Amino acid sequence: MNRLVILLALIALGFASRLTAAPPNVVFILADDLGVNDLRCYGRKDHNTPHLDRLAGQGARFTAAYAACPVCSPTRAAIMSGKSPARLHLTTFLPGRPDAPSQRLLHPKINQHLPLAEKTLAEYLKEAGYATGCFGKWHLGGKGYLPTDQGFDVYYPGKANTTPSESEGGKGEFDLTAKAVEFVETHKDRPFFLYLAHNTPHIPYAAKPDLVAKNAKAFEPTYAAVIESMDEAVGLLLKKLDDLKLAENTIVIFTSDNGGLHVPEGPHQKITHNTPYRAGKGYLYEGGIRIPLLVRWPARVKTGQTPDTPVISTDWLPTLLDLTGGKAPDGLDGVSIASVLTGSGKLPDRNLFWHLPHYTNQGSWPSGAVRAGRWKLIEHYGGVLELYDLAADPGENNPVSRPQLICRLQDLLADWRREVGAQGNVMNPDFNPALHRKLYVEVDPSKYDPARATPAEFDRMQGWRKQMNAVVPKRKK
Repeated sequence: MNRLVILLALIALGFASRLTAAPPNVVFILADDLGVNDLRCYGRKDHNTPHLDRLAGQGARFTAAYAACPVCSPTRAAIMSGKSPARLHLTTFLPGRPDAPSQRLLHPKINQHLPLAEKTLAEYLKEAGYATGCFGKWHLGGKGYLPTDQGFDVYYPGKANTTPSESEGGKGEFDLTAKAVEFVETHKDRPFFLYLAHNTPHIPYAAKPDLVAKNAKAFEPTYAAVIESMDEAVGLLLKKLDDLKLAENTIVIFTSDNGGLHVPEGPHQKITHNTPYRAGKGYLYEGGIRIPLLVRWPARVKTGQTPDTPVISTDWLPTLLDLTGGKAPDGLDGVSIASVLTGSGKLPDRNLFWHLPHYTNQGSWPSGAVRAGRWKLIEHYGGVLELYDLAADPGENNPVSRPQLICRLQDLLADWRREVGAQGNVMNPDFNPALHRKLYVEVDPSKYDPARATPAEFDRMQGWRKQMNAVVPKRKK
């Protein structure tokens, strides 16, 4: 009898081992312009995000996650390729902001798509037997460079803007979620990679009137309502994973492509704030590149974690290949953070780099940055250097004067740009110093804090926005 019991136990153990060895599903949810503190689980008390807060408690909530760029397309390219936007020569949103006489420097000519030569995360996972589906915003190229040209079996773009109704929000979030749920149901019996790229909360946005009224006390009620709609949509997808008993062996990642928009833009006079971090989308200050990051995998990721290890968008390709049993290729800029997620070890110390050789719609100059431990150097191309101690001054309010350290970090940044073949800038022959002074010197949008702005500061930023819009030439059709 004892031998029979032992034999049955061994059989059961082997069966359980085979179950846990099954490749995990991957659900990657990407928000669009969601600020680092826009979720309640990150401290935003005037926003309602119960489903995402619960997700955070069921896995890891990172406190030092970074976007590869403070604008959308480059970060999306970094996620898909594991390479820095500087290496890809895709360093601003597509198609990019036109050159204007207010610029001292001209923009470099960038790739207008993620090159087909770059092997994407979807292509790697498809080769490993995964069903692959992309739902929502792609923003990495049009015909010939769509998700279905880059490793995805299914692509459904949905609509970026919708009329709020009983069944839909203002950013097409429930339509996208319904298609994503359908994909999960169809492929529940095999490994799948679901990339759900919401358009939320990118401007312009709208929400149901009753939800706006519910959030009347929020910093920006409509914005808060849009965030709550996205949270509800995420909850529907997570419930489907539970109902199909897939949650245990599904890696769920929720993050953003860049920081929240802190300056007025489009039809909105105020959007969000990234307190306590400086600036927002379009800037290499922390408010522009720090992002929320939640990861759940009940089979291997310990619940309730709050890792403070700095991680970046380029890490996702090697990480997910590692976690799904694949092998990352050489030549990537990201590293696997699997050891951080599973608690099996720590990442070696490394420096993080950014390169943004562009003037942005949000008012920033061409610049680069390096984070080395607690120190961060921002180099505004043209000569201005700012050093910050992030441990003592996370809001980057007080530049530090340490000439030797500044020189060392500037050299590190220059060496990295050479290594990745980063594009540079040339002087603008049509430069108008008066316009430049009005838009970039007399007003410093990076110091605008919408959460604490006086009426005079608020009005000044509305005027600045009109001037910024006026200098941009209209695109040729």
